[in-house]
Amino acid sequence: MKPRVLVADDHTLVAEGVEKLLEHEFQLCGRVADGRALVRAVEKDKPDIALVDIALPLLNGLDACRQIRKTSPEVKLLILTMHSEQYFVTEAFRAGVAGYVLKQSVAEELVFAIKEVLKGRLYVSPSVAENLVEQALNPGEARSTGGVQAGSDKLSARQREVLQLIAEGQSTKEIASTLNVSIKTIEFHKTRIMKQLGVHSTAELTKHAISIGLIAMPQQPTMPGPQQ
Repeated sequence: MKPRVLVADDHTLVAEGVEKLLEHEFQLCGRVADGRALVRAVEKDKPDIALVDIALPLLNGLDACRQIRKTSPEVKLLILTMHSEQYFVTEAFRAGVAGYVLKQSVAEELVFAIKEVLKGRLYVSPSVAENLVEQALNPGEARSTGGVQAGSDKLSARQREVLQLIAEGQSTKEIASTLNVSIKTIEFHKTRIMKQLGVHSTAELTKHAISIGLIAMPQQPTMPGPQQ
């Protein structure tokens, strides 16, 4: 029986390209476009492995993976992302993923990476591993952009959820509805987040959310095709 794969990516062209690469060797059991739908789909369908983009709307891929590790620890998780920075790689493996593949090289690596993860091994794109070694050899450069990112360590899981939804442009009322809490609770969280991060506007909150991968920059990634 073919291993069952769930794809989580909010860019339709990317998701379709990934599915095309996998359809002959794996059973595709679903596709979702946001982190909350991913958590629900994993709990319902129990795929063998979920392929997860970091910059998912409503709930980013890393926090979705953290939730999945608690509710469905038997499901393997593999990140598909544009991010090669050390911060994201470290946070991904802390979140419980077993593989990390860059979208730029997915056509060459993805099938092999999935098979490695399903065997119980860890997999990291060679270009990512090379970058990590370079940053380890030059730690000063690796820390040069860490100031803003480090602030996220102060935030709880719920605060990260609220921050992401604020950065995505949802109103306080909409966020309260999404998280099933009161408006006053969201206002409290926003005030606390701004104080802990030392920021004073929604624009600054959005900038921070982008810097730690809670939301993506406003651009459409391209899906590399198989090499001829």
